[in-house]
Amino acid sequence: MSTPNIKFDFNNAVAGKANKHIVSRRQLASLKADILRYHTELQNERAAGKLGFADLPDTLDVAAACAKSAEAKKGKFENFVVLGIGGSALGPIAVHNAVRHPYYNLDPRFRNGWPRFFVEDNIDPDRMQALIEAIDVRKTLFNVISKSGGTAETMSQFLIFRELLKKELGERFAENMVLTTDAENGLLREIVNEEGYESFVIPKNVGGRFSELTPVGLFPAAMTGIDVSALLKGAKAMAKRCSDADLPKNPAYLDAALHYLGDVKKGQHVSVMMPYSSALHDIADWYRQLWAESLGKKLDVDGNVVHTGQTPVKALGATDQHSQVQLYVEGPFDKLFTFLAVEKHTNEIPIPKAFPGKEGAEYLGGHTVKELFEAERTGTEIAITDAGRPNLTITLPQVDEFNVGGLLYFFELVTAMAGKLYRINAFDQPGVEAGKRAAYALMGRKGYEDERARLEKSAEKSQDLIFD
Repeated sequence: MSTPNIKFDFNNAVAGKANKHIVSRRQLASLKADILRYHTELQNERAAGKLGFADLPDTLDVAAACAKSAEAKKGKFENFVVLGIGGSALGPIAVHNAVRHPYYNLDPRFRNGWPRFFVEDNIDPDRMQALIEAIDVRKTLFNVISKSGGTAETMSQFLIFRELLKKELGERFAENMVLTTDAENGLLREIVNEEGYESFVIPKNVGGRFSELTPVGLFPAAMTGIDVSALLKGAKAMAKRCSDADLPKNPAYLDAALHYLGDVKKGQHVSVMMPYSSALHDIADWYRQLWAESLGKKLDVDGNVVHTGQTPVKALGATDQHSQVQLYVEGPFDKLFTFLAVEKHTNEIPIPKAFPGKEGAEYLGGHTVKELFEAERTGTEIAITDAGRPNLTITLPQVDEFNVGGLLYFFELVTAMAGKLYRINAFDQPGVEAGKRAAYALMGRKGYEDERARLEKSAEKSQDLIFD
């Protein structure tokens, strides 16, 4: 598959003249040697099997297996439900909402025989009950996704829907579940072996937030008719494009360097992603986890306390021009902006001519909604640039599987290089693990009794600061 390249425009993120809020070419050049060294480190880690996401574009056989399984199930289920949280949910949501019709669930014409798509990515009891009421579990395929198999949220969902299926289907209940987990270890793998579920494997060297191009994302995508091989081909094309060790020739490394320097040199502690495409809005949501969980670290690789990491924020053009851009243009100089644009929209939609003499409406007639959308994006870019705020624009030729796969891989590589620049481990999440341990203790899991006692003591509060 061939497609025009995704375009990266860094002009507004690099100072052409003196601007104390924008990274200079000289500052970028100072990182060239470090980038070259870190590029070599990343290549060595990949060769040693420690950089699993980088190998995923070559796993077309896995994509084919997911597509084959999905095709065999087409027409057999009314609903497809992902049970997962974090990377097990955000990626499937982002790809589905990017590629499929925005009202996919509402009309069979948009689904072409594929099931309705739901992601139960929280354990809010009211929402979960609402899903139970909205679907017929007998006609629903559940995809349980957890690498460790011990994620409390996902395991609780599994137990609930497994019990419902057993009551409705008896011994055939396992036919309505597919489990995606580690190949050998963890509770879910034990359960797969005991109860005979169909299952897919999450590679050991791929963490949750980097897992969208594994069966974590490929199987859910295939279950709604998305071309999963095209996702991988797009990722592979982007990997090739970002393979040069020379900073000025590698857009992923340049993006990482600008975010790093913006943070540590310019006080830009917030990374704002603002798609001018509703289809890409959840890509920004997926990016939030990738950036926050990878780079928000207390310790560097040498054990020094550093407390690094930009705070990622998502916005949507043109919607958030009316809610956030006032802050962006006139507020503190603590943000670096990434605009996502689309060159070719599927639809134009002409604006009718009406109300001659009424300038507030007349000037719009004869144009298209696409023209207005692009004018809004360009206007926001100019306003932010004129206010001295650094920003860059990534433009997709069109929103399709190939380009979405390329975009996912691009941001994963940006994150890996940013981790090197910060000198932290971008692939662990000790803060998240601490929260998981606390949940285990409070729910009475064996082996966590001392932790529960500690938590209960630390949870004591001053009553004079509580108002009933």
